[in-house]
Amino acid sequence: MKSSISDPQAYKAAMRRQWDAAAPGWDAHSPQLRAWLRGATDAMISMARVESGARVLDVAAGAGDQTLDVAERAGPMGAVLATDLSPALVARAQLRAKGAGHGNVQFRVADGEDLQVDAGSFDAVVCRLGLMLFAQPLQGLREMHRALRPGGWVCTVVFSGPERNPCVALLMATALRHAGLAAPDPFSPGSLFSLGRRGHLDTLMHDAGFCDAATTVMDAPFRLPSADDYLAFVRSSASPILQILDGLDVTAAQAAWDDIRTQLRAFDTPTGWVGPNELLLTAARKP
Repeated sequence: MKSSISDPQAYKAAMRRQWDAAAPGWDAHSPQLRAWLRGATDAMISMARVESGARVLDVAAGAGDQTLDVAERAGPMGAVLATDLSPALVARAQLRAKGAGHGNVQFRVADGEDLQVDAGSFDAVVCRLGLMLFAQPLQGLREMHRALRPGGWVCTVVFSGPERNPCVALLMATALRHAGLAAPDPFSPGSLFSLGRRGHLDTLMHDAGFCDAATTVMDAPFRLPSADDYLAFVRSSASPILQILDGLDVTAAQAAWDDIRTQLRAFDTPTGWVGPNELLLTAARKP
């Protein structure tokens, strides 16, 4: 990866460019993402204690399909602010909310580590599959803590460790090998698995000022008709993999994608392709 976390601003600028480029593909695959993360999304909203009339902050909201679920739970008397680092993703999310007729949702381009919201202005905060990519996740949690009113709840969703997410781990390892890059510590900052150690997020929540932190483990298999369908999703929307392969020439890149496709066939089943995934849902309360 070209930008080191030792330079957070350069890292964030690179992430913004990558997610802006991936936004059309991420948005186009929203139905598949929604089906994959349906159970985790419902659990996240419940664990954040989102109720009718609640003011909710959705951090690193991406293309915003889960934002609409949050808005449904908050109801017409509630309000949702969805933020993301990528202007292109925020624009897609705005269109999605407008099309769904949700008038209680606002969107803003914002750094999750510097949200630029008033202190104590939200009843609940959610963050689905975003916090693990933060340059400084503890600072992100401190911002969420600052945004919450006393007694408000937060819930984050991240990948657990690579051994419980063999499909994602395979993608990363194969891409790194073809790019000629050494495999980094899977739990290093910015990695998809950076917050995957059991108990790590509970500790970070405590360090950020939260109490009553507790983590729930959830299986979240990604089910698609074939490995080719998953590969199409990865090639059009999985920014971390695209980032790794970015420096390869056309022939080398195609060889990498061919190898990835062959490896993904390991998850074929008689009824379709099933990629194993395990997620960690961590909820905590602001005293």
